[in-house]
Amino acid sequence: MNKAILSPDVQAFIYANRDKDVAAIALAKSPFDNVQSRELAAQVDGLQRIKKKVAEWHNVPGLYFPDKLNLEQASSMATGGFKASLIKHGSRLIDLTGGFGVDSFYFAQRALEVTHCEINEHLSAIVAHNFDVLRLFNITCFSGDGVQKIRQSSQTYDYIYIDPSRRVNQKKVFRLEDCVPDIIALQDLFFERATCIITKLAPLLDIHLALKQLEHVRDVYVVSVDNDCKELLFIQQKAYDGETTIHAVRLQPDGPQDLSFTNTEEKEHEVPLSPPRTFLYDPDVAINKAGAFKTVGIRYGLHKLGLHTHLYTSDELVPSFPGKCFKIVAVHPLRALKKEMLLKKANVVSKNFPLRVDDLRKKFGIRDGGDDFLYFCTLHDGEHVAIHGIRQIS
Repeated sequence: MNKAILSPDVQAFIYANRDKDVAAIALAKSPFDNVQSRELAAQVDGLQRIKKKVAEWHNVPGLYFPDKLNLEQASSMATGGFKASLIKHGSRLIDLTGGFGVDSFYFAQRALEVTHCEINEHLSAIVAHNFDVLRLFNITCFSGDGVQKIRQSSQTYDYIYIDPSRRVNQKKVFRLEDCVPDIIALQDLFFERATCIITKLAPLLDIHLALKQLEHVRDVYVVSVDNDCKELLFIQQKAYDGETTIHAVRLQPDGPQDLSFTNTEEKEHEVPLSPPRTFLYDPDVAINKAGAFKTVGIRYGLHKLGLHTHLYTSDELVPSFPGKCFKIVAVHPLRALKKEMLLKKANVVSKNFPLRVDDLRKKFGIRDGGDDFLYFCTLHDGEHVAIHGIRQIS
């Protein structure tokens, strides 16, 4: 950590060049004897990245930005704020894998005390400095292995938060047992030190397999932003033996939209099947990842196009649907479809259909873009169709 970067003149330079090309700054001669051009470029790059990740930090002079990878791995304002909403006010929490500290920052808005652990000594020093700048005096920074810290101490907490590494030996891993640290093996230790464990996991993880491997899981949150699944959150509560509630959470500017259900409810639901009606609905990625294929239809009073076609339809518009909604313009049976019958420019989607999007574009000569959508899918009777729709709502 080069403390010369924190001097007023260097900070003024960084903020004056906050919108400049980072590569150009790195190649130019540094105006400062004790700060290299690449260091200036890294700080400007960090400022640009934090504007997208945590906008409320963007105009705080004196923050120090770490390596690009640390910033890329950090939570966003939306996901960090949502995680903080899951803990009780006045609680004590330890973040075992603190990283750049975005999650700890938001936890500290509700918790009485937060302990931020980071094994990277350099990054830990940066985070401690930034928390001082942000005037967060209820966060204690520990430079070292967070698991070893709780193993060697009898200190207890209300919450343990952990984001295990999904990159081992430079390779991405997706199985729970391959992550570091091994949270399956550490469950007993964690429950000796805390009432609740909050674990952030990769969106590609198999939820049902993880539920077999983790004990006392009270809730699972599948969190998406702009139809992009960002993270899975598993909440384990000591001695909890009820059924797990799964939440498909769509983070919106006006607040989260949450569809909650249990696997028992999902299995027991029977959604009516129907050919396309007036409106077509395509669920948010969080709904699909959570496996709420029947639940979403029942909750919003919709019909499903096919047993394995996760698209829905209705006669009347349901504006609160958690996903995309389209007014159906036409339904083209594939058996009678000719190239000239389709739009030449449209957004093509393939759902439970034998051809991929690229193949469909090539076969029917459809360019990407525009306001029209073409959904190629399989109906409940096995018929293949192309549904032309116009987007109605977000």
